[in-house]
Amino acid sequence: MTEIIDLLLTLSQEIKDIKARIELLRQSRAEVLKDTWIDNQDVLQTLHISKRTLQTLRTNGTLPYSKVKGKFYYRVADIEQLLQDNYYNHNFKRDGNK
Repeated sequence: MTEIIDLLLTLSQEIKDIKARIELLRQSRAEVLKDTWIDNQDVLQTLHISKRTLQTLRTNGTLPYSKVKGKFYYRVADIEQLLQDNYYNHNFKRDGNK
């Protein structure tokens, strides 16, 4: 009986270790992705916006970009920041209180 308990404890610890490793991998992947650059098409599909709307976001300085030989690129981190800056939860006032 003690062997089974010891085995279960060992297995439980190994599962915890695996979960911790998966979380580290997911976090590091998210950090790598933030430094990734994506093109117009990816932004359009991600934000579900039109080409004209994306052009407006560039023109008015809302979304930073880089242009190489006529092709636009955007940092994923900048897109996330744009979404975060415009996040609104109607259940809370701007100061975070209900």
